Amino acid sequence: MAGVLQRTPTTPARAGVAPRRPPRRRAHVAVFVAPFFVAFALFFLAPIGYAIHQSFFRLTSSGLGLTEPVLEFAGLGNYVTALTDGAFLASIGRVLLFSLIEVPTMVACALALALLLDSARARFRAFFRVSFFLPYGVPGVVASLLWGFLYVPQTSPLIDVLAAAGLPHDFLGPDTILLSIANISTWQFAGYNMLVLIAGLQAIPQELYEAARVDGASETRIAWHVKIPLVRAPLILITVFTLIGTLQLFVEPLILKPLTTAVNSDYTPNLAAYNQAFGQANIHLASAEATLIAVMAFVISFGFLRLVNRKGNRAW
Repeated sequence: MAGVLQRTPTTPARAGVAPRRPPRRRAHVAVFVAPFFVAFALFFLAPIGYAIHQSFFRLTSSGLGLTEPVLEFAGLGNYVTALTDGAFLASIGRVLLFSLIEVPTMVACALALALLLDSARARFRAFFRVSFFLPYGVPGVVASLLWGFLYVPQTSPLIDVLAAAGLPHDFLGPDTILLSIANISTWQFAGYNMLVLIAGLQAIPQELYEAARVDGASETRIAWHVKIPLVRAPLILITVFTLIGTLQLFVEPLILKPLTTAVNSDYTPNLAAYNQAFGQANIHLASAEATLIAVMAFVISFGFLRLVNRKGNRAW
């Protein structure tokens, strides 16, 4: 018909095929994403690669050690030295024991705080949420110094109160130092993990709570049978983060070391690598020890994820 504009038929997009992004838009995305990848490569991948490279070399000197040291390829020699060092192996066993103590304690404390703040009877939630999170804003060195003064009998009012009550108060002894370090870590990071769990709890539909209350469920039963199963993913996340953090334990024993003889230069693997690099000037052995720590953290965290995912699949 005259006067009617003819429309050019368009080819419908094929099902299951995403439309191509225009080249100009891809260029814009690359501009915004490139700084992250550049920083990631320079400050994360490059140091890891350099440490692995240095771990395969060693400095040797001939004669009485009066000549200039020569850098030579050592193969796996530094790794053999690290894995046959009794002090380094003892430090690995120490952080594994620390993980057995700290991981369940951290997860339990964070979960308890999150459930308390998410309870229907909770009051002043914003105040307590900020109060529990504040220790996370304290640097690890400052937190360790703060608790170090509370652990030393000469400066701690807490020890005077415990001594007057006849309770144990040796926080820096060989049998209690790991528990004291675990206390510092829990105090500092429980609030952060609590916020992760609160975010997961707030994503749960309120209809589930109302249905459970209609069925006569108490707040305790709702927490146990509704809330905790539905925050499984955040629980796994904070468990993995805590597990990796415990295997990299460094700041707390380093700060507490001058206050007690229970902490030596090889108390943890990270502390042992630090001592080799800056105390013994052996960066090649330190690189091998640091690489072993990274591999251990990867294997344990990946194994934990495989385990919980397998159990989750069986539950479904």
